[in-house]
Amino acid sequence: MKDSFKPEIRVTPPGPEAKKIIERDSRYIATSTKCSPVVGKRGSGIMLEDVDGNTYLDFTSGIGVLNTGHCHPEVVKAVQEQTANLMHFAGTDFYYEIQATLAQRLSEITPGDHPKKVFYTNSGAESNEAAIKVAKFHTGRKQFLAFIGAFHGRTAGAGALTASKPVHRNHFFPLMPGVNHVPYPNPYRNPFGIDGYEEPEALSDAVISFIEDYVFGTYLPPQEVAALFFEPVQGEGGYIVPPADFAPKLKKLAEEHGILFVSDEVQAGFGRTGKMFAIEHYGVVPDIIAIAKGMGSGLPIGAIVFDAKLDFTVKGAHSNTYGGNLVASASSLATINVIQKEGLVENAALMGKYLKKRLLELQERFEIIGDVRGLGLMLATEFVKDRKTKAYAVQERDRIVEESYRNGLLLLPCGTSGIRYIPPLNVKEEAIDNAMDILEGAIRRV
Repeated sequence: MKDSFKPEIRVTPPGPEAKKIIERDSRYIATSTKCSPVVGKRGSGIMLEDVDGNTYLDFTSGIGVLNTGHCHPEVVKAVQEQTANLMHFAGTDFYYEIQATLAQRLSEITPGDHPKKVFYTNSGAESNEAAIKVAKFHTGRKQFLAFIGAFHGRTAGAGALTASKPVHRNHFFPLMPGVNHVPYPNPYRNPFGIDGYEEPEALSDAVISFIEDYVFGTYLPPQEVAALFFEPVQGEGGYIVPPADFAPKLKKLAEEHGILFVSDEVQAGFGRTGKMFAIEHYGVVPDIIAIAKGMGSGLPIGAIVFDAKLDFTVKGAHSNTYGGNLVASASSLATINVIQKEGLVENAALMGKYLKKRLLELQERFEIIGDVRGLGLMLATEFVKDRKTKAYAVQERDRIVEESYRNGLLLLPCGTSGIRYIPPLNVKEEAIDNAMDILEGAIRRV
């Protein structure tokens, strides 16, 4: 692939080769969440090439997985070297040096200087499942708090915590019992009628009061709550950024009742928001941090990093076969090295400001953009039919995504009518400018 930031569409996607694969995919692979008929063939940095020779600017990063970009040479080299030596030896029953090394690195880069332990997983959902079990095991409590709009996964436990779209729950009742949902402090839309941009502290206080007065005060004994699950930036729910004072107030409330604080960094972690982990924006140290996605630059690996005092006291209470797989661990170590060596956290903060500036300029020109929000390179626009009523512009959003990929820009939806912008953390201004030109053209046509 040419190392260029200019996409080239030779044939309108899906092209003839892509159509063959999509047809076979539909025949043999279970129905999932695919939203664009783009069939990837190879990638380099921010650019992706499909099977028909089209090239795209990839502002999806594999749903926040490819923070170092497609096929970063150092990550590829680490994977190749580990694959040639040893790929698997059951870390459940034996020992690997690379697992211990990676766990030490994760303990060093996550918030807090207290002793920590790591449990390896294979996905974000599995990380949140592990957090559930740690919380139950340590506290002896059986109930949980989560937020409306949250996405923590689709498994039975993590799915019970999730509350962003009805489709995630439809047909699957009952999920894990004991999960209670409360409003997230969304500055743009919230049930309290508060403009969270104008009155951020009032919005934070309204949510905290709701938990204390209406939840703990009427039906949920706080002494039965094992943990609360909090996304420092809500992901699938729309890339919602809470007021800056909310997380500290929430942590204080949790501590008062002996409730563990779980920070779900599956989508926001590893530099995405301009900090290594998003919770660092608020100065809060969580008891458990759930990670995955950007942890391995494309290989399936996740983990929870938690206060060592919460560790299981018996062997076999929780385990898995593939967690901390050798090749995935090599990829993760290389990923952390690249992020730190190339200053990608700092670049995410810098380029995030530039990208947000460009998105705000589009908002000034197009009434259909109701809100621009996010931190670092975890940004979103919400599309509305009318700025006063804030009626969701779902069909228009979907058409903008389609117009964008037809012209060489890959985007993903988020929330009810939002689009997320999550390029690799090594993105440059030129790529952002090219992407915004394509986006502007798509919005004009829609």
